[in-house]
Amino acid sequence: MSFFYYIFDLKNRILNYLLENKGNGKKLLAVLIDPDSVSDEQQLADTCKMCNEGNADLILVGGSLITNGFFEQCVSLIKSHTKIPVLLFPGSVMQISKDADAILFLSLISGRNADLLIGKHVLSAPTLKQSNLEILPTGYMLIDGGNITSVSYISNTVPIPADKSAIAATTAMAGEMLGLKIIYMDAGSGAQFPIPAKLINAVRKNVSAPIFVGGGIRTPEAAKAACDAGADIVVVGNAIEKDPSLIAKLVAAIN
Repeated sequence: MSFFYYIFDLKNRILNYLLENKGNGKKLLAVLIDPDSVSDEQQLADTCKMCNEGNADLILVGGSLITNGFFEQCVSLIKSHTKIPVLLFPGSVMQISKDADAILFLSLISGRNADLLIGKHVLSAPTLKQSNLEILPTGYMLIDGGNITSVSYISNTVPIPADKSAIAATTAMAGEMLGLKIIYMDAGSGAQFPIPAKLINAVRKNVSAPIFVGGGIRTPEAAKAACDAGADIVVVGNAIEKDPSLIAKLVAAIN
């Protein structure tokens, strides 16, 4: 069912959209746009055009570190170029924009950094309470992708080893039991390799929440493998920055 004809209550429209597609077995593609990787407005407009033409399902906006002061403008410009739902994927409490549709309220459940489990959330809660953003409580899990990524460095946490499926599964289970509505497994931007199918499948067998999988996915084959293993939403960022025309191929591969 298309997002634009969705009839669930407005308060939880994005979550219900994810749940409905999961229930129907439809896999979704989310394009991750890092404002720090956007050189100008034209590049952003071109990426949005490719998202529209390639039928991307979601656009995520955020990054581990925003240095160019382009975040707010980036979200606003994306909204002006597309009707695709825009979800914030915040790397800090400063990455909040009222122009987005929703925010992945990330709790880093794979690490032991209290600030990223709950501390930063306390700081951002008053701002989010006053906004019209849909809040999506999300269990965020870093998985080893073969190298030290920006997110592991900035978050000061150790990723779950890629061969430790049981740890990933029980971590996701605990997150769902705590009430988190989404599980997001990420190998990180610039990962050498994507999250193994065995690990994704172990998590899928143990949680009912929609599962996002990102990091190291550079080809349609890798995207399909993640979906076949149990991912509901595949997230691609770096590969699309290099070749926005890849979006249509990815969408075709997962459905």
